[in-house]
Amino acid sequence: MRRVAITGAGTVNPLAGDVAGTYAALREGRSAIGPLELRDVARLTIRIGARIHGWQPEVLFSSQDLALLDPFSQYAVVAARQALAQSGLQFDGALAETSGVIIGSAGGGLTTSDDNYRAVYQAGKARVHPFVVPRLMLNAAASQIAIGCGLQGPVYAVSSACSSSNHAIGQAFQLIRSGSADVMLAGGSDAMLCFGGIKAWEGLRVLSQTGCRPFSADRDGMVIGEGAAVFVLEEMTRARTRGADILAEVAGFAMTSDGADMVLPSVSGAARAMTIALRDAGLDPADIGYINAHGTGTTVNDRCETAAITQVFGGKPPPVSSTKSMHGHLMGGAGAVELLACLMALRDGVIAPTIGHVAGDPDCGLDVVPNVARTARVKVALSNSFAFGGLNAVLALKAV
Repeated sequence: MRRVAITGAGTVNPLAGDVAGTYAALREGRSAIGPLELRDVARLTIRIGARIHGWQPEVLFSSQDLALLDPFSQYAVVAARQALAQSGLQFDGALAETSGVIIGSAGGGLTTSDDNYRAVYQAGKARVHPFVVPRLMLNAAASQIAIGCGLQGPVYAVSSACSSSNHAIGQAFQLIRSGSADVMLAGGSDAMLCFGGIKAWEGLRVLSQTGCRPFSADRDGMVIGEGAAVFVLEEMTRARTRGADILAEVAGFAMTSDGADMVLPSVSGAARAMTIALRDAGLDPADIGYINAHGTGTTVNDRCETAAITQVFGGKPPPVSSTKSMHGHLMGGAGAVELLACLMALRDGVIAPTIGHVAGDPDCGLDVVPNVARTARVKVALSNSFAFGGLNAVLALKAV
């Protein structure tokens, strides 16, 4: 089977509008979580989130393009542009036919849906914009990237709640490894910080009113964020032949289902995903130098993930951190943005911290790199994503 390299990365997230800025924020342990300013915020119980500030879509897109772009697609397209610029690739001729896009999203064009429900049900309008469907459909971001680049290979969307990004990247990896594609753009994007999106999550009673403190004894829930990250995945020999800067190798991938509950996580399901990812990459638990945890900051998730990691790695697991403590939970975009923390560890030897950590939970007995980033030599990293519906996706990455 063919090996797969990452040759480009791009992101728009609450910490920064590019990869370099994101790395700087992760090193500094900077929080992007703060008060929300949006329509009808007074009707919300939860009034904090991790927003992208200073976003100016009119500078980045034409008015004609914006008519077709929900914020989740805007974020994905800009992230893809950055990734492609770093990769140095141009798609023409035969390469366009063997290249594609997979973008994961939990909500798709939720802002568009929210705005148009208001227009029809609250304002009593009889018609909506003719492009509402192309804006809100889950494959909108993937299709917009493909159209912008002229890609004619496999292009589709993945929607598996909070595991969407890792599923998208993992499937892109498998397509290249099997020979079904030569280059794939893959990642995830979501923009749920609208009134309807937050109100829906309020109903689950898993959101914090104070902040995101994964694995800390005083944690009281998750915080919603927004944004995207997209990566260029490329067949390794091809990347080396053209002299590409290889950011890391995607070495293994696994996806499992708990098959048990829609909202409660499973220790065995998460543990099996990590074990299979290691096996797929030809690695032993001792090889792993860092795990980017799913780490939502809810009581149940963090304890369950700790138990799964302990089951796989025994009494001395590697350092584990949750960057959701800084950028919030980006839903379908979470795994993609969190993959940047893995690249930073592999490339720069810096492990991002879990900020907001006040005191250890006896049921979360992990080295969570509390509050301050750590210098370490990391050769292999795991990225965990565990979603509602019992859907688990784990990526294994190697330094190159």
